[in-house]
Amino acid sequence: MKKELIKTASLTLALGISIACFASCAKADGNAIPASSTETTAASSAAPSETSSAESKSETKVIYTIENIRRFIVGVDDPVELADGSKKVIVNFDNAATTPALKPVMEEVDSKLKTYGSIGRGFSAKSNISTEIYENTRDKVLSFVNCSYPDYTCVYVNSTTDGLNKLASALITSKKDIVLATRMEHHSNDLSWRDRCKVIYADVDDQGRIKYDEIEKLLKKNKVKYVTVTAASNVTGYVTDVHRIAKMAHKYGAKIIVDGAQIVAHRTFSMIGSTPDENIDFFVFSAHKMYSPYGGGAIVGLTDELNKHMPKFYGGGTVDIVTDNTVTYTDAPHLYEAGSPNYPGVVGLGKAIDVLNEVGFDSISAHEQKLTKKMIDGLKQRKNVVIYGDTDDISDRVGVISFNFTDINSALLATKLANAGAGTRRGAFCAHPYVWRLMGVSNEQARIYEGCESAKTPGMIRVSFGIYNTEEEVDEFLRLLDQTLENYRNSNHEGTEEDFDPAF
Repeated sequence: MKKELIKTASLTLALGISIACFASCAKADGNAIPASSTETTAASSAAPSETSSAESKSETKVIYTIENIRRFIVGVDDPVELADGSKKVIVNFDNAATTPALKPVMEEVDSKLKTYGSIGRGFSAKSNISTEIYENTRDKVLSFVNCSYPDYTCVYVNSTTDGLNKLASALITSKKDIVLATRMEHHSNDLSWRDRCKVIYADVDDQGRIKYDEIEKLLKKNKVKYVTVTAASNVTGYVTDVHRIAKMAHKYGAKIIVDGAQIVAHRTFSMIGSTPDENIDFFVFSAHKMYSPYGGGAIVGLTDELNKHMPKFYGGGTVDIVTDNTVTYTDAPHLYEAGSPNYPGVVGLGKAIDVLNEVGFDSISAHEQKLTKKMIDGLKQRKNVVIYGDTDDISDRVGVISFNFTDINSALLATKLANAGAGTRRGAFCAHPYVWRLMGVSNEQARIYEGCESAKTPGMIRVSFGIYNTEEEVDEFLRLLDQTLENYRNSNHEGTEEDFDPAF
């Protein structure tokens, strides 16, 4: 009798759960669990009108422009301690690597953390608030690159590198799959494919620009599954005509993936081309390149294509039902987001998009072109300089310039510049094959340096601009460069020859 009661009770409980789940699924129209109408009404009626009135009077809406944006960059005018113990406001020209935080981004993250709760499945008012912000930001990301759901969806990732590896793990289904890349690519858009499938490459010309005709030849000759290209080079700043490549890829039955790390803070980007065959299929980028260094980023991709594949990342949030022997996975974007979400990264990304849109990409591009021309013209006046890439036509370049001097090692020069208060990047910038080509270093020569310290390997010095950099900073950089070169050339170089190869 007791067993029968237990059995009856179990069946009733199971039936109740089934009915509740059915009712919940039928009513649900989003991932967030809405607050009850009673809670909403109570919250609305509790808002004190006196406080709201006072706040509205005290708050002044800030309009972000290219002229005032420097005021809203964290730490940009704070003195930093140099190697000799002195303090100085440094000239930061290393923005292609990462960017400082925008103050409104930092403030937005700090504000939203006050109501932070678990995303998606938490039962609390804070969870509801956080989930709504988290999910709504997807639409903001899609709008940022001129597309919308349901054709496209936004998958959150930690960085461009994370996103490209996640895509590669999902899209590649056989070692025989062929991916077409270029010799301009960052390692993240090269190595993530190499170990998983066959990769073929379109080369670059003497100036370092992609050979578009070579892409078409390779598409004609091979059954390419995906074409993967950078939107802008982190070495020369060249902007790729990705819509032209998309048209070629689609003509031959391939999909296109775009590494957007170096474009999102510099130029407007659109997933949609002039015609449907020019549309971009997948786009990946990082928030830390756009003044939100909180680990956020996104894959924007075709929803149907992402749903056809399974990334090699597993965990909470990616499933509908798990039994002892079966797993039913959910759809994109959540299928690609295993584990606890990076909420600050998403909040920061959303606010960074707002600020960049307000400043305006036409203004950003014009400002960077001015700085780029001024820097290139200045470098050209210095003896023994080698500037990589086209220095006459810079219309297809974002604010990235790489150079060397033939009479001083690049690592030594970068170190001395850093000690003088100028921040740059030195090396091969995680784009070795591209840098070797531009420098005229063969594969055999490059391999000689395996296992060497970074300072002893071939490399360049790179300066890269942010929206907050100024023409006065370019002048100061050139002054510090002249001072450093003069001190070096007038010294006997004692103690440097064994540490640095003067050829690089």
